[in-house]
Amino acid sequence: MIFNYHRVVRFQDTDAAGVVYFANVLGICHEAYEESLIAIGINVKTFFTNPSVAFPIVHTNVDFFRPMYCGDKLVIRLLSQQIGMNKFEITYEITVDEVIVAKAMTRHVCIDVNSRMKQELPDYISNWLETHRKDSEGAERRKLREGIV
Repeated sequence: MIFNYHRVVRFQDTDAAGVVYFANVLGICHEAYEESLIAIGINVKTFFTNPSVAFPIVHTNVDFFRPMYCGDKLVIRLLSQQIGMNKFEITYEITVDEVIVAKAMTRHVCIDVNSRMKQELPDYISNWLETHRKDSEGAERRKLREGIV
């Protein structure tokens, strides 16, 4: 199933110009990531509190195509991809009224919390990635058909 996260832009998300502040877009994307974990049964309290493994973000970027305003109803489509034994990437398509207004990406690496050394992704993350990988392949085909790429 495709994971979509619905969120309304709040006043606190905007800057003095009345549009979503650029850094807040990543916070909104992280909300979508957390909700996608919850959706497949991962306990986020355990996931983020004193874990034995962690998944820090090592790279990110955001492209903006149109402004987002307070009150806009966003749909964030989450697409994930494993890019190594210890890394994965999440792409976020942010739409307002079915128009893509921004795209973001976060790249994560799996580390042992105590040693801070990279380690292989655990099964529960591989399963999460597999769930969204299938969806991302379909979305990529859809984008190609629609000429969005």
